Amino acid sequence: MNEACKNALIDLLFQLADDDFLYAFRGSEWLGLVPHIEEDVASASITQDSMGHSSMYYSLLEELGLGPVDVLSHARKAEERKNCVLVEKANGSGHYMEEPHYDWAYAVCRNYLYTVAKKVKVAALKKSAYQPLAHIAAKVEMELYYHEAHWRTWFTQLACSNQEAAERMKKALQRVMDDWHDVFSLGAHSEKIVSCGFLVSEKELQANWEAIVLPLFSKCRLHLPASANPHPLNGRLGEHSADLNIALAILSEVYLADQQAIW
Repeated sequence: MNEACKNALIDLLFQLADDDFLYAFRGSEWLGLVPHIEEDVASASITQDSMGHSSMYYSLLEELGLGPVDVLSHARKAEERKNCVLVEKANGSGHYMEEPHYDWAYAVCRNYLYTVAKKVKVAALKKSAYQPLAHIAAKVEMELYYHEAHWRTWFTQLACSNQEAAERMKKALQRVMDDWHDVFSLGAHSEKIVSCGFLVSEKELQANWEAIVLPLFSKCRLHLPASANPHPLNGRLGEHSADLNIALAILSEVYLADQQAIW
């Protein structure tokens, strides 16, 4: 592998790892706050799976000489992160331990649309020219089948429900799409990521995503709203919201307290 392709691969792996790392964290904040006990078990399992996926991607980076998994996941600053902005955004106002005013409609919309995006990306990664990544994608896809089915069920039940639920879902959907700008972005190395055979183009990923979600939108009499965000950020380029710094401080608190500890 030449140097340009290796750099592109590293960038892609950070995108994949950071996405699931932050997505899993936001999911974990719902523990004990979801609508019912069965959902607590189900969403906690999905969150655990997602953190496991991020760990596998970080492990590939460790194998490439980028450093230990714990350092890559916990010790990098916000501006070094490659996750899309959508997964870093807070669930709502307040704090998990003190007056959490979280929005379940937003969680359902974000989780479903992100999971479908992950699904089409993982399907393409199974054909990646980098075999270790292709092997991990095959493992992730098996769990992702159940994740997508779970969030699709929630999305359908709420979006196709009564008027109040449908209106809340429309508002939540707008919030999600306002931060959708960089979900399929491949960042500064996008051309090399494609030409080196690691992943298909951003345009193809978006088209594959729309082929899955638009029929469900039609069924629920929804439309895919355009972003109302006049200044969208691109997390693949290190552009992030203030929410990321807060999330990283919580995620890394224990690790940074004693980086030499052996767990």
